[in-house]
Amino acid sequence: MKTIDQWFADYGESHQNPVNKLVHWICVPLITFSVLGMLWAIHPWVAVGALALSMVFYLSLSWRIGAAMLVLGLIMLLILSVMPYVFWPSLAIFVLAWIGQFYGHQVEGKKPSFFKDVQFLLVGPAWLLGFVFRKLGVSY
Repeated sequence: MKTIDQWFADYGESHQNPVNKLVHWICVPLITFSVLGMLWAIHPWVAVGALALSMVFYLSLSWRIGAAMLVLGLIMLLILSVMPYVFWPSLAIFVLAWIGQFYGHQVEGKKPSFFKDVQFLLVGPAWLLGFVFRKLGVSY
């Protein structure tokens, strides 16, 4: 299994362009939220289960990244729990955010990382948190 630094380095290879980075700062959290939202629409426990399964991956990389992802995931679930309608807004957010992602990668001139390894779909949110941790001077 790769270390968190290896995952971040591999992911970062196709995320060098400032426009693509900005798009990712906007779209990656929106995609995460929308996926949880569509799972919530199936049943709240499905979303909770997906969050729990993702924690296995994040905690295997870093307990700090895992803890931060858990907090963010729980905040997203809390927001979903008070939304009167979840599925259609989540689907709309999902489609629009992926359009943004593919635009960012077109500007970058490189394919999205998940074409190489589907696990990069989980690495994206952690990669953003890695930037926050470094800015705060916190090791991950």
